[in-house]
Amino acid sequence: MEDRNGDKAMADRLTGEGRAAGLASLPDWAEVDGRDAIRRRFVFRDFSEAWGFMSRVALVAEQMDHHPEWSNVYRTVDVVLSTHDAEGLTDKDVQLAKAMDTIAGR
Repeated sequence: MEDRNGDKAMADRLTGEGRAAGLASLPDWAEVDGRDAIRRRFVFRDFSEAWGFMSRVALVAEQMDHHPEWSNVYRTVDVVLSTHDAEGLTDKDVQLAKAMDTIAGR
């Protein structure tokens, strides 16, 4: 997202009803204790499937200019989403989480 000058616009933190609606649309995600972020663990059949998921997500994340915190051990991918420049959860996180769910087929 860019402003009139072509600079990237900062995302606004989700609060109130917007936050509640965003979280309600992500039933498989949980809030992170002590941090304004959400998390999810994806478990795949094997390493190749997990890596394929990460590769497809990386393309979407790059297009969104919004990158996850994640780690991969064999067939498991742990993800934390939070918008660093907003210091918390934004619509970007909700949209990326939904994309991840779709890519994972869940």
